Amino acid sequence: MSQVIPSRRSFILLAGTAALAACAAKPGEVFTQTTPDGTSESFTPVEGYGVVQDGGYTLPAVPPQYLEWPNRRQVVFYEGSASPGNIEIDPYAKFLYFVLGDGTAWRYPIAVGRAGLSLKSTTIVRVKKEWPGWQPTANMLRSQPDVYGPFAGGVPGGLSSPLGARALYLYRGGRDSYYRIHGTNDLRSIGNSGSAGCIRLFNQDIIDLYNRVSVPTTVTIRSQAESLRIVGPEFSPRGVELPPTIVSPESIYGATDVTPDAGT
Repeated sequence: MSQVIPSRRSFILLAGTAALAACAAKPGEVFTQTTPDGTSESFTPVEGYGVVQDGGYTLPAVPPQYLEWPNRRQVVFYEGSASPGNIEIDPYAKFLYFVLGDGTAWRYPIAVGRAGLSLKSTTIVRVKKEWPGWQPTANMLRSQPDVYGPFAGGVPGGLSSPLGARALYLYRGGRDSYYRIHGTNDLRSIGNSGSAGCIRLFNQDIIDLYNRVSVPTTVTIRSQAESLRIVGPEFSPRGVELPPTIVSPESIYGATDVTPDAGT
């Protein structure tokens, strides 16, 4: 289903395509989520954000409350300066654009941590990993040992990894910048800022983006002035700052087992 609104700031809503079939729920499929107050409620997954079987893991569907417009991937008119096949990140409006060759781009909602906000210069995707593991840096362990100490040995790739289902590793020249574009289990963070972290997407979205991105791919950062000019004050800035969290797979629907952390 698509809807075209005749405005350069409007959107072509293409939530589902054949390429996203693996993410789609079956017609009539219903899931149950547990709310923070312990009650249960049913929902039908949004197209493109259903259950995903990947690499031996099962990613749950994203509940609809996290996908309220504009918090879902869609094709939009592109007004930035990146070339087709490359990525532009708007850390203020919380969007990532994968640029197509026809004046449009796939736009993904993102969460941006403090590390992500400090990403100013152009970088290059030189490494892609499926189900990457994660380990806090020496600076994280030194500055907040009470938070990061339990994770000093690292978290292996899988459902519990703060890097989610995929990661794109950003380099400056031939050197790792230690910035990442990656998935997350922290669903409520998408569209918002965190006190730490890089550039995070819903796992369904990072899988979709990962399949589109080749190595190398250039990643540019939109300035605050460019963001305001292109998307307007309605979306720039967008979101609120949330405390960073690691969310266990068991509680992905309800936030009943959340451990503070700042290391993605």
